[in-house]
Amino acid sequence: MRDACLCLHAQRAARALARLFDNALKPVGITNGQFSLLMSLNRPEPPPMGPVANLLAMDRTTLTAALKPLERRGLVSIEQDPKDKRGKRLRLTAAGMAVLTAAFPIWQQTHAEIEARIGSGDPDRLRRDLIDLG
Repeated sequence: MRDACLCLHAQRAARALARLFDNALKPVGITNGQFSLLMSLNRPEPPPMGPVANLLAMDRTTLTAALKPLERRGLVSIEQDPKDKRGKRLRLTAAGMAVLTAAFPIWQQTHAEIEARIGSGDPDRLRRDLIDLG
């Protein structure tokens, strides 16, 4: 039964992937989760918190907690939404862009190595299936 459990294998794979990316991104001082968060903010206009939380599949409380260390390091700023005084917008700072610029080639290389490990499998199909599940 254990070998047939999709949830178990998905969790194990997610943890293994997270470790690979965490280790690869250590030289630039961010985790894979922080990389994803910074990437989600790399837009022409600062996005509101709600859409970022939805994109990252996390609730706003978890997003707020994830933002705090990045804000303390000056990589992101949290600003009042000029159109909605109750809302917040998230801005990638120049320092955040510099970290993201340094991290991106590392992410690309790690991503390519992982796709190569999939071997005879179809990385594009796996990606589509994961998107469908998410």
